[in-house]
Amino acid sequence: VQLVESGGGLVQPGGSLRLSCEASGSNFSIFHMSWARQPPGKGLEWISGINSGSTTRYYSESEKGRFTISRDNAKNAIYLQMHHLKAEDAGLYTCERRMDPVLNMSPASRKTWGQGTQVTVSS
Repeated sequence: VQLVESGGGLVQPGGSLRLSCEASGSNFSIFHMSWARQPPGKGLEWISGINSGSTTRYYSESEKGRFTISRDNAKNAIYLQMHHLKAEDAGLYTCERRMDPVLNMSPASRKTWGQGTQVTVSS
C-alpha cells in the first residue's frame, strides 16, 4: 500500500488543521493506521492511532482533547483533525500502516509510511 498525506500548512497558534492520508492498494479496511510527527531536529513522535474498525483510538498525552483521528474505509483514507495548535505541534506529519493484528503504537509495528505533510505553527 502507498500512503499520501495532505493538508499541512502554516497556521497560527490556536488554529486548526485537518490532515488527510489516502491509501492506494487493496485491503485498506483491515489495516490499523497511525499518525506520527517529527519536529524539526527531533525524532519521531507517535501521536495517534486507529484500528481497522474505528473501535479503538490512541492519542499521546499532549494531543488528548485537541486532536481527533478518524477513517473512512470506503475512501481508503484516514484523517487527523487538529485544534488549538501550539508551536510544539509543528513538524512533518506522516501517516503509517501498522503491521500487528492488534493496534500497536510501538516503533517496530510500522509497516509502511508516506512522505509526510509539513505543519508549521507560527504567528
